[in-house]
Amino acid sequence: MRRSTFLAAATATVLTASLFTGLTPARADGTTDGPVLVDANGWDEPGLVFVTAHSDSPITRITAHFYPLDAPDGAPEAGSTEDFTQYSGQDATSGTWRAPVHLAELGDYRVTVDLQDASGATVTGALSPDPLQYRTILTIPDLAATPSVPDYLHQNVDVNGTVLAKDPRHPDTPTPAADVPVDIETGRGRVTATTAADGRFSTTFVPVQTSIYLSASPLASSTYPGAIGLLTPSQYLHTTQAPVRFSASTHALNLKQGATGTVTGHAEIQTTAGWQPLPHTAITLYGLDSDGLPKFLVGQTTTDSKGAYTLPVSSYNAAPTAELMAGTDNMPFQQIATEPFSLHVAYTTHIDLTASLKDNGTMPTYGYVYYEDARAHWPAKPTVTLQYSKDGKTGWKNAATVPLPIRYNKPLFQETFARTLTAPDTDAYWRARFDGNPDLGTSTTKPVHLYRYATRITGFHASHDPVRKGQSISFAGTLQYKKGTTWKPLYGGSPSLYFKPRGSSTYHYVCDLDTDKHGHLVGMVSAERDGTWALAVNRQTGDHFLRSARVTDYVDVR
Repeated sequence: MRRSTFLAAATATVLTASLFTGLTPARADGTTDGPVLVDANGWDEPGLVFVTAHSDSPITRITAHFYPLDAPDGAPEAGSTEDFTQYSGQDATSGTWRAPVHLAELGDYRVTVDLQDASGATVTGALSPDPLQYRTILTIPDLAATPSVPDYLHQNVDVNGTVLAKDPRHPDTPTPAADVPVDIETGRGRVTATTAADGRFSTTFVPVQTSIYLSASPLASSTYPGAIGLLTPSQYLHTTQAPVRFSASTHALNLKQGATGTVTGHAEIQTTAGWQPLPHTAITLYGLDSDGLPKFLVGQTTTDSKGAYTLPVSSYNAAPTAELMAGTDNMPFQQIATEPFSLHVAYTTHIDLTASLKDNGTMPTYGYVYYEDARAHWPAKPTVTLQYSKDGKTGWKNAATVPLPIRYNKPLFQETFARTLTAPDTDAYWRARFDGNPDLGTSTTKPVHLYRYATRITGFHASHDPVRKGQSISFAGTLQYKKGTTWKPLYGGSPSLYFKPRGSSTYHYVCDLDTDKHGHLVGMVSAERDGTWALAVNRQTGDHFLRSARVTDYVDVR
């Protein structure tokens, strides 16, 4: 048995040192041969003394003398013993001998030893390096734990035993020790108990690890002051870890940056009574490293009393390769269950589009895309889709998919795109959409209304006809544009006036006319010679009107 007190440890240390490092041998006459005393103490055995010695010849006689530890030199001895029998050793030249000790009072005693061997050599009064601790010994001979293999349904371990007090003056009649505190080591924790009148004690603990080395030690008390409490041999206990399973509402989340997702489910544990809800167990989402080991925490929650859980998942950290885990390491009564998971975070992107319609029906477009977060990465082949819709709200159609060349590949750096289209519709809303992926968000520009209305000039004629040279010619007619199926007046359309002299095949630009709010033509010129006047919308038509057909009228100048 091992002593639980510091003094016991110190004694053992001294004994070990004396056996293996060679304390100065104890001799009475200063010679270098003959009997040598190594140590003499009680070895925590009540009523006994153990003497360790050696000599060149067999040791034939040993006598131990005991003096109170605080007694001055020359004080009478408190007792002695010479009834030694060899306890260990190959032969009588070296080993340990033991003898009973009978002293009147408990306490610590200085020990001197007389030794004699077969050659007649003697040592008298050799002082032991250790004292004899003539004290009551407290032991627990019957420490027991039930059950020895606790499981999920039987987690409480009952520990009990009896503390016996052995008085070295009466070593053969141990008595139950009452009111003695008992310290019980349960692995990663300690519990205490106190003996009853019959020396019995009991307590309960719940293991916190799968393997347990259980031991107990009585402690000195006012009932047994100075007693030595011996630590029991360790008893090995181990728990049963039951299988665990759990469900998850999803095994993959694609979240936009700043959003929060949710995973719900239910956890169960398998017992001798079957599968049943697993309450108050951690459900954890870990991001994994390249070796498949947990690298960082993504989210955590705990099952409720019925085994159900709701796990909020933040988009703060993307975890393309992740794992849901039910339980934690080293849980004594349950295994860990895992489920694969994938969390993709679509980091925010920004996109811009500039587009216009030309007179020839083409639509030049250009724009840029960028992201802000350094954790984002471009897809392998990013693209931008140009779309159009009649009302800018519904019915979006794809007009073209435009590659987005990556030049900088850095946060906040704009990557540009450009494409010139032949507009499929001259009156539509246009937008550009960046086609992201689970790790980079899709973004779309606000709709831009681009339109080119058809134009025409109705009722065109010049007056007066004929007209005198030098007089003014005015023009009548209405400029209109077509929106949907309806022709409407075009105010301020600026149609262009041309003149072709009689006998010529070429028109020459003269000026632009104006129109009032009703679309009526406004403007006049001076008559110079006979010829044909022509009018058309074909110069500086702006962003919203198409060219019109040319209308003509011949004027006779006299």
